[in-house]
Amino acid sequence: MSLFKPTIYKKDIFNIDYNNLKEKGIKCLVFDLDNTLGLIDNKKCPRKTKKLLKELKKDFLILICSNNTKKRLKPYLKDLGIGGVAWSMKPSTRGLRKIKHNYNLKKKEMCMIGDQIVTDILAGNRYRIMTILVDPLGEADLKITGLNRKIEKKIVDKYTKKGIFERGKYYG
Repeated sequence: MSLFKPTIYKKDIFNIDYNNLKEKGIKCLVFDLDNTLGLIDNKKCPRKTKKLLKELKKDFLILICSNNTKKRLKPYLKDLGIGGVAWSMKPSTRGLRKIKHNYNLKKKEMCMIGDQIVTDILAGNRYRIMTILVDPLGEADLKITGLNRKIEKKIVDKYTKKGIFERGKYYG
C-alpha cells in the first residue's frame, strides 16, 4: 500500500457512501476541519455540513482531528456537539492515537477523512486505518498548506503517470 494513496477518493463529504462504511465495520469518522468540513474562514460549521454530521451521529462517532489551534476548533466542536483533537500534528499519528485511546476504539473501526494527501491521508495510512480523500472545499489555504499542496501535486503527478491515482477520477 502506498502511504499517499487514499483507500477511497470522493468529490466531497456529501458523496461518501456512509452505509458502505458502516457495513465495513467503521464506527468512528474522523474528519479534518479546514477545507474538508468548512472553508478556512468559516467561524462555525456550514449549515449543510452540520445537517449531514447530525444525521451521521445516529450511526457513527464523529470527531475532528485538526492541525489547527484549539481556538479555531472549539466553535465547531461546540456547534456540532462532538469531540476532537487540535494541534494533532498530522502526518504524525498523535491525534489518531489519542482518539483511539480516549474512545476505546479499534483501528479497523476508524476512518480518517480529509482534503490533504500529505497530512490527512498520510497520517491515516501510517496509522493503518481507512482513509478517504476529498477535494478541498475552497482554494484559500493556510500558508503552511501551500507548501503541502506543492508536495501533493508532485505526488499526484507521479501517481497519475503510473496509473495509480488521478485527481478528479473518484473511486471507492
